[in-house]
This record gives sequence, structure tokens and C-alpha cells, in this order.
Amino acid sequence: MEREGAVVAGLICLDIIPPLRTASLESALSPGLSLEVGPMGLYTGGAVGNTGRSLWRLGVPTRLVGKVGDDAIGDIILRLISADDPDLARDMIVVPGANSPCTIVLSPPETDRSFITHPGTNHTFDADDVPYDLLRRARLFHFGYPPYMRRMYEDDGAELEALFRRARATGVITALDMAFPEAEGPSGRVNWRRVLERTLPYVDIFLPSLDELLFMLRRDETISTAETIISGIAAELLSMGAGIVALKLGIRGLYLRTGGALAFDLPGRWAGRELWTPTFQPDQPVGTTGAGDAAIAGFLASILYGQPVEEGLISAAAVGACNVEAADALGGIQSWEATQARIRCGWARMPLAIQAPGWRWEEQIHLWVGPHDGAG
Repeated sequence: MEREGAVVAGLICLDIIPPLRTASLESALSPGLSLEVGPMGLYTGGAVGNTGRSLWRLGVPTRLVGKVGDDAIGDIILRLISADDPDLARDMIVVPGANSPCTIVLSPPETDRSFITHPGTNHTFDADDVPYDLLRRARLFHFGYPPYMRRMYEDDGAELEALFRRARATGVITALDMAFPEAEGPSGRVNWRRVLERTLPYVDIFLPSLDELLFMLRRDETISTAETIISGIAAELLSMGAGIVALKLGIRGLYLRTGGALAFDLPGRWAGRELWTPTFQPDQPVGTTGAGDAAIAGFLASILYGQPVEEGLISAAAVGACNVEAADALGGIQSWEATQARIRCGWARMPLAIQAPGWRWEEQIHLWVGPHDGAG
């Protein structure tokens, strides 16, 4: 049986996004202030709602696995997913009597967003909620946002390890995204180094942000620039077992480092690479909600479409840039063909200067190449 497409599981929620005109959250949330805005947007969020539905919009056959309650919020989530394709919601889990997850997203223009969230059923998601029979027919399995899912991070990540160990046994390519732990909450007190040491041996593609990793692994260190830390932290993640490490850097683009050998075959030279792509210049930035999830979708789609690593990294940056041209996580996503055409037409990049020994700009491939490139 030929494998096809992706299964995306993990966190799902309803995002409520007010259109903020001010760039300052402090002024928008001043005590006693009444702030009139335009119509509130209702969208799906989380790895399932963002990365999963973005993959579908990029043309990848996708199955979504998230957990909601049988309340009004859960009904809205399912209807939003079904609006893309009724089949997209058929693997969603509905828990009778449970509260569905919901998030208020505050995303001022040209400013990073903030969240007020109720995790709801996400806290109960466990390894048994993944339909492993689907994974045996898919090429890729992606799981996202364990720091917002209590069963995934308690007991030093025992459930997350079990989930990925069982997923790897199906023969699927495995991918994992993180989220920023709540600094003063339960997830902020987790031993994330231990969680990653247990889980990454079963993860082919690890796609966190650098900020998340600094909190999880280097919280007590003083970091001056990303350049001073990024190669070392990526090497540490590879030593824990990850095959490919792709670090989201916001406006500074996307960094990638790969191990000397991968558990699956890809076209071109993937082993022992260290690359860094600038992001693309959006026509009109509107909001950053879901930009990292969109970049992940672009990168995973590039693998499923058979692009070499250089093109895949650029595709990831392009899909992420399309995302910020809309207030929600999906409105800016274009088809795979339209995204590739936009790249070919000379889409302008954001300026990126890397001030670190050994890095060089390669004009032919439009990427920065790191000092460890070719080391594998």
C-alpha cells in the first residue's frame, strides 16, 4: 500500500481575534478603557487548526485529530473545519460534557501576539487518542503544542514519549512542534530537557522556536544574539536524537540543521546541513497569528512534494510570509502552486545580516550557509 499525505494531531482551539488598530497592547488594555473594534473573527487555532489546515490548503491530503467538547465552542470548531472539507472533521474527537478549548488572540499590527486561553479538552489528550491505523497509511505525522496539553508534559513527558514511540513504529515520518510554556504555570515548572531527551529519539523533524528552546534549555543563561547560541543548541537537539532541527526565528527567518544520517529518504543532499533563510517581505503585514505554524506547514509540504532541502527551507519562509498578510492563521495561505510562482517571480526578502564566524551568503541558492554545513 502506497503511503499518502499527513496526519496532524495535538492542540486545537477556537481563536477569537479582535481587529486591533493600535500597535500597543498596553494602550489597548488600559484599565477602565472601552475599546471599540471591528467584527470579531472566529477561527480555529493550535497545531491542528493552523498547521493541519494550512497543509490541506497547500494541497496535501490531510487528516486532523484534535479533541473538543460537545458544547457550542466545540460545535463552532467542527463547523469551521468542515467548511474546508466535511471529511477533515471526521477524525476529531468529541467528549460529552467537556469544555472545549478557546483562546482570545491579541495581535496588534507589526507586533507579536498575546493570548488569553482556556485549554479545555487539550489537557486530556493522550497517546491513545492518536489513530495509529491512519499513521500506517500516511507519509507524515505531525504533533503540536505539548506545553499546553497537561497529559503530554506531566511525569516528565512519559505520555509524549509513548505517543512518538508508537507513531515511529508505524513507519511514518514524525514531526514535533512546541509552544512557549506558561512561565508561572505548571508547564513552566516542567523539566523540559528531560522531556526532550525522552521524546526526540523518536522524532524525525523537530520544529520549535528559538525562544521556546531558550526557556526550556538555557533559561538561566545570558544570550546576546541568536548567532552566538543557535549552532550549539541545534547540535544539542541532534545529539538527543532529532534527525532534522528547524528553528523558527520570527522576522529573522528560519534556521535548519540536520544530522549525519536520516531515517527516511529525501531528494538532494540533506545530511549534515546548516542553513538559514531570511523571510520574505509581505505585501501588507496584518498580523502574526499562526505564522510559525504556516512556516511549518510549508516545510512539511516541501518534504511531501519532494523538494531538496534548499528549496524546502525557502518554501517554509514563503508560506510563513503569506500568513502575516491576513489577521488569522489561514486567510493569507495560498495554494502550493501560487506560492512557488510567487517565489520564482523574485519575491523580495527581508534584510538579514548574520554576524558570526563561518557564516556566508550563497547568492546562487539565496541562503546563508553555516560553518557546520557539510559536516555530515
